[in-house]
Amino acid sequence: MALFGNKKPAPPEGSVSPLKFFDRLKRAVQKTKANLVARIEDVVRGKKAISPEILDELEGCLLQADVGVEATTEVLQKVRAQVSRQLLNDTDELKNQIKQELLAILRACPPTGATPFDAGCPKPWVTMVVGVNGTGKTTTIGKLAHYVSTKGKRALICASDTYRAAAVEQLAIWADRSKTEMVKAQRGSDPAALLFDAVSAAQARHLDVIIVDTAGRLHTKVNLMQELEKMRRVAARAAPGAPHEVLLILDATTGQNGLIQAREFLKASGVTGLVVTKLDGTAKGGVVIAIARELKLPIRFIGVGEGIEDLLEFNAEDYINSLFDDSV
Repeated sequence: MALFGNKKPAPPEGSVSPLKFFDRLKRAVQKTKANLVARIEDVVRGKKAISPEILDELEGCLLQADVGVEATTEVLQKVRAQVSRQLLNDTDELKNQIKQELLAILRACPPTGATPFDAGCPKPWVTMVVGVNGTGKTTTIGKLAHYVSTKGKRALICASDTYRAAAVEQLAIWADRSKTEMVKAQRGSDPAALLFDAVSAAQARHLDVIIVDTAGRLHTKVNLMQELEKMRRVAARAAPGAPHEVLLILDATTGQNGLIQAREFLKASGVTGLVVTKLDGTAKGGVVIAIARELKLPIRFIGVGEGIEDLLEFNAEDYINSLFDDSV
């Protein structure tokens, strides 16, 4: 194991003001807003009565934005039920009702459990990061390390994807950017052994959080899942209760395909939360609702850009409001 970078964490930058946060979020979802909300507005514009044809068109709008079949069906069933009971009578109310139904799906999976920033939380707090290659896993780890430092905590990155030299090199760049120490090993080394060593190093240095990269070789998924199971067992031996968090990285631009990948990781890796990346690069950000509806797991963070600060804590109300907000 090699430990390099005796760096002090980046100084806390304070919390992002609500206005700045919301503005950044609105910019990130502009493509989805145009693909979903603007289309809904086009469907209802100039019409008063809610006809079956309007509801059929709205179903198409939701599906095109990758809200998913299950979530779309749930939303439209509830809307149609309200229309039939005459609780929803005109198109002025329809847009807001769809907004509320989408929000209800996201609210059904709130973030739960402890975080590494809670008083009395385990130290070091072990966060495993899983996901296939290409989802933005490496950049998310770098952004997450920076986020930890802004909270006044000290992190250690564990480069446990020992099969790809490029992964370690990219992680080293992000460790440098976030002013975070990193541990690595020889190519092909046992990832679980490196994780054990990383916990020992963090304990010796009194570090707060260990962020563990993992391999994303889905094409050899049987071996990969066995490896992740072994890493979880080793983490539990190295630190009580570890891993304390397992974050699955999903690429928003892959839409429904990301859900297929997610199911494989859910089987073996004990995922506790989700990070949805590249939301700024897709018009199908409705997949966030599909993910919450199907996986029944809290979305912890969203990636909204390439910068080190472009990882935002997910909030259901803020996300839906950013889509339906009328200001530019």
